[in-house]
Amino acid sequence: MADERDPQEEGIVPKYNLTAEQEKKEIVRQYRTLLRALRPKLTKGGRDTIRDAFEMSVEAHKSMRRKSGEPYILHPLAVAMICVEEIGLGIRSTICALLHDTVEDTDITLEDLEREFGTEIARIVDGLTKISNVVDTNSSKQAENFKKILLTLTNDPRVILIKLADRLHNMRTMDSMKREKQLKIASETVYVYAPLAHRMGLYSIKTELEDLSMKYLEPEMYRSIAKKLAETKRERTRYINEFIRPLREKISASGLDFEIFGRPKSIHSIWNKIKKKGVTFEEVYDLFAIRVILNSPPEKEKEDCWKVYSIITDEYTPSTDRLRDWLSNPKSNGYEALHTTVMGPQGKWVELQIRTKRMNEIAEKGLAAHFKYKEGSTADDRFDKWFGQIREALSNNESDGIDFLQDFKTSFLAEEIYVYTPKGDVKMLPTGSTALDFAFSVHSDVGCKCIGAKVQHKLVPISYKLRSGDQIEVITSNKQKPNEDWLSFVVTTKAKTKIKDALKEEKRKVADEGKYTLQRKLDNMGAAFTPGNIDEVVSFYKLNSHLELFYRISIKNIDLRELKEFHVLGDRLEQPKPKVVTVIDNHSEQHLQKHFSKKDSELIIFGESSDKIKYSLAQCCSPIPGDDVFGFVSSGKGLIIHRTNCPNAPQMMANYEHRIVKTKWAKNKDISFMTGLKIEGLDDVGIINKITNVISGQMMINIAAMTIESSQGLFHGNIKIFVHDKEELEELLVNLKNINGVNSITRYEPDVES
Repeated sequence: MADERDPQEEGIVPKYNLTAEQEKKEIVRQYRTLLRALRPKLTKGGRDTIRDAFEMSVEAHKSMRRKSGEPYILHPLAVAMICVEEIGLGIRSTICALLHDTVEDTDITLEDLEREFGTEIARIVDGLTKISNVVDTNSSKQAENFKKILLTLTNDPRVILIKLADRLHNMRTMDSMKREKQLKIASETVYVYAPLAHRMGLYSIKTELEDLSMKYLEPEMYRSIAKKLAETKRERTRYINEFIRPLREKISASGLDFEIFGRPKSIHSIWNKIKKKGVTFEEVYDLFAIRVILNSPPEKEKEDCWKVYSIITDEYTPSTDRLRDWLSNPKSNGYEALHTTVMGPQGKWVELQIRTKRMNEIAEKGLAAHFKYKEGSTADDRFDKWFGQIREALSNNESDGIDFLQDFKTSFLAEEIYVYTPKGDVKMLPTGSTALDFAFSVHSDVGCKCIGAKVQHKLVPISYKLRSGDQIEVITSNKQKPNEDWLSFVVTTKAKTKIKDALKEEKRKVADEGKYTLQRKLDNMGAAFTPGNIDEVVSFYKLNSHLELFYRISIKNIDLRELKEFHVLGDRLEQPKPKVVTVIDNHSEQHLQKHFSKKDSELIIFGESSDKIKYSLAQCCSPIPGDDVFGFVSSGKGLIIHRTNCPNAPQMMANYEHRIVKTKWAKNKDISFMTGLKIEGLDDVGIINKITNVISGQMMINIAAMTIESSQGLFHGNIKIFVHDKEELEELLVNLKNINGVNSITRYEPDVES
């Protein structure tokens, strides 16, 4: 279990100013610390090989330094240490971690590694080496790189475990980077790497990656929650001790060997609760969890966990709908535990997690711990099935990198449910799976012919969303065929791929007639039926493939008479590329005013020629001046401005780095922006009048719309207003909060929510 970091210390960048001699001592010190951590697994031959890898890495990176100024070799050493101490990997993984950047960043080749350390090491390092800079412009480098890593993952899971260690160390040492680089890396991390760590069972690493991502993506909220956690630590500790005291006595009296302690929830999980439930920090009841760790023999693990559960629920009243039994049905990443929530002293709900030392090690070290405990366990079978599903998804080479990445997240990184076949066999599916997903998981033919299902012997449609514990029987018909609508309610990659394949095959049959029709048309025009000329016709009709062209001709969706005015050219038409804006940081406020009048656009982007760029504001997050924002170059829509904490930001930054443009607001009081406020409080006489007086009378802000409803002495409502910038909005929030009877005010996006 990783030690807690003091949240008040986050963000402090240590100054690097060691002498050359001190640097050498520090490198040797960290290398010896690594060897000490490996001591239980170290053999004489292993020690020699690790030394060879270390010396090769030192020599390869000798002239390289990180952004912080420290020698680059300290990074592979730190990654190796995370692999050993926090993931539990062994000698070969340590060698790979030490060498993981050599092929990408230095003159060392894979052949050099294979000659020196063997095929296995070279293969893992190859899996860890980033994809080359030359990739398809329609795909994200990150998505393609991720797909390449997954190809190796299914053969050797150590690739992804070392990759996660690499990402964790980069996130821990990112303070020296530029803001836009921090945003990109943090977005990738929260979008892909944190869910992947969770799916591999590395809960501590997943939590830390989420917290570190939030530190850069939501710095103000991160610091606010960290500060409040620090301020309430003493009070929380006092409550935990009071809660634990009677439990410790009763569990001790039962003769069980155990430890019990309280642990604060992560900053990221607290922030998620604040957002989802619309509450303040003070209203989040489960700021911590109590953990009971038992030292039980394998044959008595379940019995002892349930015994502790019985003792706890005798002392405190449990919430019946908050029991999570992952003892009987472990998660597919191997996680086993009992979770329950009980009513503690002072009327506070408290979450408890009950597990054994073996279960705890698997919860902390995930897949690596399974190899230690794999005898007599089904854990490896679960991972093998998961890897098998990924291999099947990867075999569909036609999928675009970004589509694949999105499908991978929903199919393979989501939380899971378990359902039963008619014979009582258990099947794991991602949360949100439907009866049709289940049908495709049984067999592709069963999915394609599915017309409905029976759940608990009741007839349900194919779009029925399954819940854990459902027993499902698929109903099929030979007359059934997949259709486009199916894609809107399946979530698994297998179902989506098979449906698309079936639709494409059906489309291809229809398109054959259109192909011959076009051939005759081109013959009549005196043009050859060549791929180049077909490309020209595809471009003329603004389509994206030959198949789509032939299909539309066949169903008479295209009028070929329009080709009369069309002259076939020799070369393929080039599509205009979106303008990429180079950002210049060193422009002063005076420079702004020199180039732009007050009536100009209130968002300024500096290009090489200081041209003003046309843009629009994203409806998904409705930014206003003062918000931390970025620009996104969209095909067909030009530049769209999003807030950096927009719900869609992580996906855009992770997948479309080349389309992101840094932006800066220029002050302009001539233009107003619509935003929304959710307001709640006590329904008192004149409260509406007080609110409107503050907005319109005191602050002279225009109200676009206002809806207020009251019930049982409380009121809640939405107000749409026009403000000039974030400062004006924050001043308004302060003034509204000072009104007696107003309990809470939060900003929302009026274009998204009603």
